[in-house]
Amino acid sequence: MNTTDTDKIRNAVRTTYGKIAEQNSSCCSGSSCCSTPEVAGTAAEKLGYSTADANAVPEGANLGLGCGNPQAIAALQPGETVLDLGSGAGFDACLAARAVGDKGRVIGVDMTHEMLAKARNNATSAGYTNVEFRLGEIEHLPVADASVNVIISNCVINLSPDKPQVFREAFRVLRPGGRLAISDIVASAELPEDVRHDLALYTGCMAGASPINELEIYLREAGFADIRIQPKDTSREFIRDWAPGRKVEDYVVSASIEAIKPAIRQREHS
Repeated sequence: MNTTDTDKIRNAVRTTYGKIAEQNSSCCSGSSCCSTPEVAGTAAEKLGYSTADANAVPEGANLGLGCGNPQAIAALQPGETVLDLGSGAGFDACLAARAVGDKGRVIGVDMTHEMLAKARNNATSAGYTNVEFRLGEIEHLPVADASVNVIISNCVINLSPDKPQVFREAFRVLRPGGRLAISDIVASAELPEDVRHDLALYTGCMAGASPINELEIYLREAGFADIRIQPKDTSREFIRDWAPGRKVEDYVVSASIEAIKPAIRQREHS
């Protein structure tokens, strides 16, 4: 992918999600699956969140933009430092802040000014003083080396035009022994040409999905170990609604992605 294509995708993603933040609604494909916040709350439960989770965050934090529940696999502990990639309006970041407690810390990173403003207001209104939101791209994280225990993300990495760089950055900022706990969209079959080149389907978390074997390579080359990618076929039911009539559910599926940064990095064999 050349620089022009990369910039075009990144700008389209930034514009799309900036508009979503301003509209206070979710538009999975930028076309026909917009929903009100009330519907978004119901969608969160379908993604694996409990009713208590959905009710625990400020109104407007849950825009219904995810494809799973990274909290379910993150096993967050009190006192941990958590990084949320593509934190949006702050839904997962606020839940993480509650899980790690006053002695823990949550950092949300998003490249959209509108989403950052919304997330900061949501965290403030909920009284979370252990969470902050930073402007930045997930390919170039504004986070110090080896400074976080856990990285979470929900349906965001598929939007990146440079996924290997995302995982290299994730590895850099994790402490030795740190873990990756992500929900994202993966390709279960080769995407048709008309899907891969549809910018609306890219910003809608479909056309940018990578095959599982490619993601495993990206993670391994970044340095991760204990890689586990678990696709969820039941997710095709809600993915079908993201682009009605396009049959995208035949090609992409939600998956949980887990990996560990080794406590002691093994030396490469000469």
